[in-house]
Amino acid sequence: MQHISVHEIRKLLQGELLSGSERWSVKHAIYYNRHELTQNHTLMFVSKRDTINWQEIDRKGPSLVISDKSSEELKNALENTTVIRVRSIVQSYWKFIEYYRNLFEIPVVALTGTCGKTTTKEMIKHITSKEWDVQASVSSKNEPRQSLPYLTGINQKTKAAIFELGLGNIGNIKHQCMIYQPTIGIITNIGVHHLDGCINLDGYIKAKAEILEGIKKDGTLIINSDDENTKKIPLRKFKGKLITFGVHEKSDYQATNIQFTENGMQFVLKVSNNQYEVSVPGYGEHQVYNALAAIAAVKEMGLSIEIAISHLKTFKAMARHLEFSTGIGESTIVDDTWTNNPTSVEAALKVLDTIGEGKKVILILGDIKRLGNFEEKYHREIGTMVAKRNIDTLITIGKRAENIAKQALKEGTKAVVHMFKDVSGVLDVLKTKLDSETIVLIKGPMSSKSMIEFANQLKNR
Repeated sequence: MQHISVHEIRKLLQGELLSGSERWSVKHAIYYNRHELTQNHTLMFVSKRDTINWQEIDRKGPSLVISDKSSEELKNALENTTVIRVRSIVQSYWKFIEYYRNLFEIPVVALTGTCGKTTTKEMIKHITSKEWDVQASVSSKNEPRQSLPYLTGINQKTKAAIFELGLGNIGNIKHQCMIYQPTIGIITNIGVHHLDGCINLDGYIKAKAEILEGIKKDGTLIINSDDENTKKIPLRKFKGKLITFGVHEKSDYQATNIQFTENGMQFVLKVSNNQYEVSVPGYGEHQVYNALAAIAAVKEMGLSIEIAISHLKTFKAMARHLEFSTGIGESTIVDDTWTNNPTSVEAALKVLDTIGEGKKVILILGDIKRLGNFEEKYHREIGTMVAKRNIDTLITIGKRAENIAKQALKEGTKAVVHMFKDVSGVLDVLKTKLDSETIVLIKGPMSSKSMIEFANQLKNR
């Protein structure tokens, strides 16, 4: 965080100094009881509802408490704590965020999408951090409550920032964009997820579309031109620069001649009248889309396409994202336990179509959560996808996933089908099947520690 004097903060928020000194600077900022207080020189926003532990705050001092509690409630501050009283903690919080964000004129990328956003974010981070000091959200930790610490992670050395936007409910993306004020927005794709928080698919699409109004004036929106649900977004409302990427539809960043190679994907990138050879670690057409979005973003951030392509070659494919390992009996284990939704299942099955050719294919699928009233519908649709494929063995884990198995059986799958409530007993079924000619795809939600542990069990570790 860029250091800011307490005096300057008091003037900005038009607050009243109740106790302590304002002749020092804050180096960190949190919202009390939402974020952990771990360091000294911390500014903390304290709401009327919060119970204050003055001893803890003082031990981490010097500390700055900003609150709209009454003067009487704030009088118990200890020696190492400065207290500034404001009229409204909500208004003060947003005023501070606006002030802090506007200290920096740097490219800020915000990504949303059902699948690919973490990988695309990591690709952009990998490329740009070779050239600049970059601030980025960590892994897939994209909850709105993380936004303040991520924003204040920007300082005077930062040349660019990349943030993943989490969506659990309507309004989440709007909230995060108000904090980050991105200059570049990316929608990787829109499938089906979080329907419990967005009511239905239309609500989910509208929630994703919040990014359009969240991008700063004259900013850039980068979208997947092949994605059917993205086409339902009212793009006419967006007044900035629009860039498209795709494989099938005509796009600004177009991939052709896509090939699976030993280490990942290879394709020809067409931009305007120029062509580039691109190699990216990680398997599947979806990885090509991720690379296209990343290259387009990096170009808009101010680096060349050539630099982006060069650094992309050394990107390390993410763990548990269709991660290949040698497993029991010299089988091939494909661990895709990072996330689980209908879009990612379809992408994984498409990868199996290519790499599983001529192999004995075993498919292990877990529950898909957060589908609200549409749970059965989408699990059955996956069953239909499975039934169309040459699968040797289908194993489902969990009550919801049973609908995958039942639908596959209904549609005449040739696979031997097993349904389990949990991972107990699954290994007994697999042991006699695992050999060098077998490929196993295991896909489940990241919340399922048992499936993650089971995937590791299958690997030679």
